[in-house]
Amino acid sequence: MQLPVARQISALTFGVLLALSAPVLAQTASHDSQHKAHDHAHDHTHDHGAKEIYKGYFDDDQIKARPLSDWAGDWQSVYPLLLDGSLDGVMQHKAEHGEKTAEEYTAYYTTGYATDVDRILIEGDKVTFFRDGGAVQASYADDGHEVLTYKAGNRGVRFIFKKVEGDAAAPGFIQFSDHRIAPAKADHYHIYWGDDRAALLEEVTNWPTYFPSSLSSEEIAADMMAH
Repeated sequence: MQLPVARQISALTFGVLLALSAPVLAQTASHDSQHKAHDHAHDHTHDHGAKEIYKGYFDDDQIKARPLSDWAGDWQSVYPLLLDGSLDGVMQHKAEHGEKTAEEYTAYYTTGYATDVDRILIEGDKVTFFRDGGAVQASYADDGHEVLTYKAGNRGVRFIFKKVEGDAAAPGFIQFSDHRIAPAKADHYHIYWGDDRAALLEEVTNWPTYFPSSLSSEEIAADMMAH
């Protein structure tokens, strides 16, 4: 929620979505690359089945409703870390094991991570977005989930929450994607936000990503390279 290719939230409101997004069922090569890049399991205790789910291979009956508390906490955007060079080692690591150069990975993630929301605080049903020294807050309620099918054949689940009250500038909807499909505490997540529920589902090139604010840039980089 926020915006690719320099698609970032308007300085006047969080509700402005990028108008240029690819159809969900006609995923672009960039989308495929995103999910290949995220084809890893953060929890080393996962069994084979859990790892397959993490990669996007699961049955519909395995999907379970998730509470907002799965994403509770104080979270920092990794976008500033990419811009200041803290993740240069991660990009080099990807280049050594992937199909792009470090510069190409940096460009790819610059689009993917782009956002002007540096911090998100989730407490109870309240979500607060911090940007440019200011903040907007709203309460959100469960609004179900949607399953997206990617060109590569794997799938992903967006867990959706709808604003029920709060600041007018707070987004009407937020959608979480963290490679999980059932209740579990998130260790990081990609988030999409805006006022058009359906349009958000079409966003596949910009996925602002957040890690716990308690982690240092070195710890985040190490976590990314460990997978």
